Amino acid sequence: MSLPKSQVRLDAEHILRPVRVGDGAALARAYRANREHLAPWEPTRSETFFTEESQEEHARQCVTDAASGRSIRFVIESDDGEIRGRMNLNNIVRGAFWSADLGYWIGVSRLRQGLASRAVARVAEYARDELGLHRLQAATLLHNIGSQRVLAGAGFERIGLAPKYLRIAGEWQDHLLFQLLLEEPLSPRRERP
Repeated sequence: MSLPKSQVRLDAEHILRPVRVGDGAALARAYRANREHLAPWEPTRSETFFTEESQEEHARQCVTDAASGRSIRFVIESDDGEIRGRMNLNNIVRGAFWSADLGYWIGVSRLRQGLASRAVARVAEYARDELGLHRLQAATLLHNIGSQRVLAGAGFERIGLAPKYLRIAGEWQDHLLFQLLLEEPLSPRRERP
């Protein structure tokens, strides 16, 4: 599988690049700084998750998964070397499907600045142009209006409701499902919810 050859500039302060070995300390700092912010949107995390050792192990797994073609996980990194968010292409499937699941988060200090929108657009272009995928799918909690707006702005279309789809914040929760067909050009922007 082809990894991005270099980083991609998102704005004057941030780049998008694949997770690499050695990111453990910066990932741990980012998760600790955003622990409260991310808690309602993610699985329940153990204390170990927030350690440098755990995050370095995760970074090594990300590199292995990318090399095998299972997933490609990115960080949004500021020019000072701090991680301000994540973009993930998970469950990459070929065969008749040619699809992947998109997941992401933006740090609380960088919300509502267009960073997620720029990063989603770049990851969608990468999925189409470099991976040759046909489709991306994303899921949001029903009340995550901000993420739904980001997806709609990138051309994702709402395709359904998945009851008790993921275990988030300790409970099985319903999610809205969205898809983006990676055709030329990318799907048109949708009306925001």
